[in-house]
Amino acid sequence: MLQVSDLVTFYATSQALFGMTFDVQAGEVVTLMGRNGMGKTTTINSIIGIVRPASGSVKFDGVEVSRLPSFKTANLGIGLVPEGRQVFPNLSVRENLIATASNHLKLPDPWTLDKVYAMFRELKARETSMGNLLSGGEQQMLAIGRALMTNPKLLVLDEATEGLAPLIREKIWTALSELRKSGLSILVVDKNLKDLLKLADRHFIIEKGQVVWTGTSAALKKNEDVQHRYLGV
Repeated sequence: MLQVSDLVTFYATSQALFGMTFDVQAGEVVTLMGRNGMGKTTTINSIIGIVRPASGSVKFDGVEVSRLPSFKTANLGIGLVPEGRQVFPNLSVRENLIATASNHLKLPDPWTLDKVYAMFRELKARETSMGNLLSGGEQQMLAIGRALMTNPKLLVLDEATEGLAPLIREKIWTALSELRKSGLSILVVDKNLKDLLKLADRHFIIEKGQVVWTGTSAALKKNEDVQHRYLGV
C-alpha cells in the first residue's frame, strides 16, 4: 500500500533523511521507532507532503505522491494524526470532526460522528466543548477521530500516546487494536515498546535518518541488543 524508497530530505542545508526505505502492506500495522531527532516525524511529513523530499520515491497504492500537495495525498486515503494533536482550538468537538468529514474513496461503511463517539465516549460527553478546553487525552482522541472522519485507507499517527496518562494511553491502544481488527492499515510512531510489540506486525528502527533494523514483533522482543542500542530501553 505504501512504499517509501531512498527518501532524502533536507531542512534548508541540513540533511534529515539519508535514504529512508520501508513499506506498509494492506491491513498491516507498522511502526517507525528510534530516539528523538532521528527522522521519524520528518519521514511522516515527507510522505504526507508537508515537507518536500529532495529525492526518492513515495508511492501510495501505486501512485507517486512525493511531489503532490498534501491535500491531494490526503484525498488518496492517508489520514494523519499529527504530533502535538493540533486540533482546531476555536471549534467544538463536533465541529472539529465535521470539518474533516469526507469519503473521497466512496467507502461503503464510512466513519460518522456516531461511530467516532462509539469508539471514544469521552468525545460525545464533550461534544460542545471547544478544542482548547479539552485535556491532552481528549485532544488526542479528537485528533484520531478527526483523521478517521476522512475515511482513510492508511492511518498515520505521529507520537500516538506521548505525554498521556496511563489510563488514556490504554484507551488509545485499545482503539488502535480495534481499528487493526477492522482491516485498517496503520503506520505509528511511538516510544511505548511494550504496547507496540503487542499491536504491530513489523517494526522499522531509524538511526540518523535511515533504517538500521527491521523485523517482526517476535524478532524485536528477542533482540535485546537492538532494543538497547537504538531505543534506549
